Amino acid sequence: MKISQISLFLENKPGHLSSVCQTLADAGISIRTLSLADTQRFGILRLIVEDWKRAKAVLEATGCVVNVTDVVATEVEDRPGGLAALLRPLEESGVNVEYMYAFALGNKGRATMVFRFDQPDAAIEILKKSGVSVLGSVNLFRPAT
Repeated sequence: MKISQISLFLENKPGHLSSVCQTLADAGISIRTLSLADTQRFGILRLIVEDWKRAKAVLEATGCVVNVTDVVATEVEDRPGGLAALLRPLEESGVNVEYMYAFALGNKGRATMVFRFDQPDAAIEILKKSGVSVLGSVNLFRPAT
């Protein structure tokens, strides 16, 4: 199952990141996970939030340019070689990972990874055939146990 992720460029200056976070907080929108990649002048902030449509509208109202991208979240065995085992069948099938990031979900013995694939539908099929748990937004937004 694909999950909608919002992305925006931020000027690499004090206050820009906190402004985005405060805007979402004021709207009552929870950030489930995020990734910030920087360059000298700009950063790319990638967010998974519970209500991406509302978050997009709220951020655009403040002047942000927001892009929506499909990503795939999976559980990965939290052990040496866990990620390598997950990636192997994707590589063998020619599916490329464009970027990825991890976050804690609260499942013992497993980490959660968010992937942007060049072929997300093919990646989901390959992962499921390999016995990998592909998570949907319902899984990501349930309270941690």
